[in-house]
Amino acid sequence: MRGRFISLEGGEGAGKTTLIQRLQAHLEGKGLEVIITREPGGTPGAEMLREILLTGSTDRWSAITEALLMYAARVDHVERLIQPALERGAWVLSDRFADSTTAYQGAAGGVSLERIKALHHAALGDFHPDLTLILDLDPLVGLRRTVERGEDPTRFELHDTDFHARLRQAFLDIANADTQRCAVLNAENSPDEVLAAALREIRTRLDRAA
Repeated sequence: MRGRFISLEGGEGAGKTTLIQRLQAHLEGKGLEVIITREPGGTPGAEMLREILLTGSTDRWSAITEALLMYAARVDHVERLIQPALERGAWVLSDRFADSTTAYQGAAGGVSLERIKALHHAALGDFHPDLTLILDLDPLVGLRRTVERGEDPTRFELHDTDFHARLRQAFLDIANADTQRCAVLNAENSPDEVLAAALREIRTRLDRAA
């Protein structure tokens, strides 16, 4: 049987990494093969593109150039990792996928939704996650969390608060436009509460035994 593909989306510091690790532990406890990956990245070639996308000044690339680079990485990611894993029955959990391009380069960066959709169709056809979990959080809280991690900020984290406010609304708009695929989780809740909410969505939408 084909595996399941779940993407986790949201602004900076929303808790995607924590949730994805806890989902992996839970699903593996059910006897499933689980692959954790991320975007941009996930394959050697895509990780090389990640480095140039996430470092440097905020104006290193235009938004449309970013989108093209993101999709170059994404095609390699899907062809070399995600699709083969799904075909052998594994569950794939990805920290970000195509909705991040719609939000970051589209709504926040200014590339039209029509151009983003055309780019996705040209690159991946109708390939989308089976379920997308969107972690919703006040962007100021999320950015404070990223500072508290003590890591060097990515060039996306360095954008101003208006950019991050547009991001949050973009993810909510994505969820409202595709309620069959997307579920919004309150990332201000405790990690246990967020995990429980995510598992409810997985059991309802994908597999009651998960």
